[in-house]
Amino acid sequence: MGYLGGDFDRQLSRLVINMTCPALILSSAMTGELPDREYILPLLLISVITYAVLTGIAFLLPRYLTKKKDDEGAIGFALMFGNVGFMGYPVVASIFGHEAVFYAAVLNVVNTFAVFTVGTILITGKNEVEESRFEKKVLYSTPMLACYLTMLIVALRIDNIPEAISAPLTMIGNITVPAALLIIGSSMSNLPIKSLLGNTSVYATTLFRLAILPIGIYYLCTLLGFSQFVVNINTVVIAMPVATYGTILCLKYGKDTTMITEVTFITTLISMVSIPLLVLFFL
Repeated sequence: MGYLGGDFDRQLSRLVINMTCPALILSSAMTGELPDREYILPLLLISVITYAVLTGIAFLLPRYLTKKKDDEGAIGFALMFGNVGFMGYPVVASIFGHEAVFYAAVLNVVNTFAVFTVGTILITGKNEVEESRFEKKVLYSTPMLACYLTMLIVALRIDNIPEAISAPLTMIGNITVPAALLIIGSSMSNLPIKSLLGNTSVYATTLFRLAILPIGIYYLCTLLGFSQFVVNINTVVIAMPVATYGTILCLKYGKDTTMITEVTFITTLISMVSIPLLVLFFL
């Protein structure tokens, strides 16, 4: 109907990334009881282990999922990175409660660092991340600053934040879920019809991204002795559809976006079924 698309999507994306998502993260430690600070180190540790395992898979598995050498990097990125920022936070909040957004934010610290280091290597095909390729400002972007500040609030047990601060942050943060879904829906509507069909490589990658890898990580982390709560949140975050950063990096470095766009679309579509099933049978 012409309400969404183009500049509106770009501006709404900026609003979500720079304002509503950071507010959502901050408000997770300002409503009700504080999240448990004892989970901070286990969450960071489980995230490091998870992305170490996924890094190995991202470099080794794609050669068996496609015959096109040029698609291996995009598939590796798709296997490794889920859409935590736009979908992870809202989904975690709906499953585990609003305060659990804090735990997802802690997990996202390692994810964000890996996207712009390992993820860039996968997309560009370079063996080393050049200084110019790794944008250090990402580590002190608004969402990351919100995460650091929230961890500090929880670690120091600051529970007397005035309602004049917490209430507006909560209201702004609540915009994140519907706004993110509007952006995802609008971007999907702009894809060519052939993206609806996919191909063997796309569906194989989708199966690993939404089912095999999350379930495998779930059992691995359980065997390593992490608490069930930490394992469950980590599993949900890993089970997200492909991160939109993949398309952004392809565009930035002049790589073909066909594969990453198709697998992003298919995983986003199927995740509407796969995530509820994962929660129903495993969490």
